[in-house]
Amino acid sequence: MDQIKVVGFAGSLRRGSFNRGVIRAAAESAPPGIRVEVFNLTDVPLYNQDVEDAGEPASVVALKRAILGADALLVATPEYNHGIPGVLKNALDWASRPRATSPLRDKPVAVTGASTGTGSTARAQAQLREAFVFTGACVMPQPELLIGAAASHFDEGGNLTDAELRASLVELIEALRAWTVRLRLKEVA
Repeated sequence: MDQIKVVGFAGSLRRGSFNRGVIRAAAESAPPGIRVEVFNLTDVPLYNQDVEDAGEPASVVALKRAILGADALLVATPEYNHGIPGVLKNALDWASRPRATSPLRDKPVAVTGASTGTGSTARAQAQLREAFVFTGACVMPQPELLIGAAASHFDEGGNLTDAELRASLVELIEALRAWTVRLRLKEVA
C-alpha cells in the first residue's frame, strides 16, 4: 500500500470543537503516504428504522460511501457524562446497518479524543472501542492519544496549537497506517 486513505470524523457538531480540531490537525499534518479526509456528521439524522426502510437519506449514503472508500478511520470523541456523545453513537448505528454489508466490517480504526477535563476522554474512548467491537471493525489497541485540559492546547477556533500533541497525533496516524497494512496483509495470506 503506497498510500492509505483515512476518513476522520469527530463526535461533536460544534464549529469550534476540540475534537473537530484534532481531525483537522490530522488532515493538515498527515505524513507522506497518508491522506486524511474529514467527514462532517452534522447532516446525519437520528437513526430511525422507518426512515431506513423508506430509503437511506443522502447524508447516510455519503457516510457509508466515505467509510467504504477509506482504508481506515480516525475517530475523535469528546466525553459527555462519562461516555460517547449521541451524535457519534448515532453515526455508528447508521453505518453498522445492515450488519452483513456494513462498511465498518474489518475496517481498521484509530480512536482519540479531547476534553476540557483532566480525565480526558478515557471513558468515552473505552465505550467507543466497545461499540466498534460489535460492528466488526478492527480498533487499533495502541497507541492511545487522550487529550485532557484541551482549552490549553487549542485556540478559540478549535485549532490544535500544541506542537507536542501534533507530533503525538502524527505518531497515531503513522501507527494507524502500520495497523492497516498489517491487517491487509493478513487478509491476503
